[in-house]
Amino acid sequence: MKKYILDLTVVENIRLHTNYVLLKLTSPSPLPEMLPGQFAELRVDGSPTTFLRRPISINYIDRQRNEVWFLIQLVGDGTRRLGEANKGDIINVVLPLGNCFTMPENPSDKLLLVGGGVGTAPMLYLGEQLAKRGSKPTFLLGARSDKDLLQLEQFAAYGEVYTTTEDGSHGEKGYVTQHSILKKVNFEQIYTCGPKPMMMAVAKYAKSKGINCEVSLENMMACGIGACLCCVENTTEGHLCVCKEGPVFNINKLLWQI
Repeated sequence: MKKYILDLTVVENIRLHTNYVLLKLTSPSPLPEMLPGQFAELRVDGSPTTFLRRPISINYIDRQRNEVWFLIQLVGDGTRRLGEANKGDIINVVLPLGNCFTMPENPSDKLLLVGGGVGTAPMLYLGEQLAKRGSKPTFLLGARSDKDLLQLEQFAAYGEVYTTTEDGSHGEKGYVTQHSILKKVNFEQIYTCGPKPMMMAVAKYAKSKGINCEVSLENMMACGIGACLCCVENTTEGHLCVCKEGPVFNINKLLWQI
């Protein structure tokens, strides 16, 4: 898939939480095709300590408004600089990068999308695309507390939404793999993104039930094109660059201890 280096304009910067912002960017020309699970590398300007672009999942594509959305967790100087962007600012972006989630051959109402923390970001665009193709996805979103659950209204537009929080402030108390929906529904396919321990737990559950499962890895990525080798993951096909061969992998390809 062709990659583009674009100067995109900030349409809106929404502070969803103390540590999260939603950046909506647009272009004078129609945005290129982007698929669920792919990501972009955003250049950080004006930072004396940030020299590399920041890899950010594609959260959503609004074709009517010609916008691409990025859900950004503010964890360091680079992401905090991005979080300070104002309407009208220009952000240089390389996209789309990486591979994508696999779409089911036929519409289904037994698709489970599991997101944890900022790992919920790619699940929104994936859910929208699944719904567009006739499926009714189920979302299972986990966080530390109700304040860390993001974009619930947007998710609800495309399917049933279930939540877990570690403190019990929203949904069921505990972790996503402990949610009761897993005992009530026999899912055919699971997609997940979030902290590695969470994804490993979801993968373990999927394997125990014989359910096909894809994970979107969040390894440290610098270049986004497979040149720097800092995001390498050990797989059944050897060491692969997550930014180029991923970030989406079938769990059967990963050498996780599950």
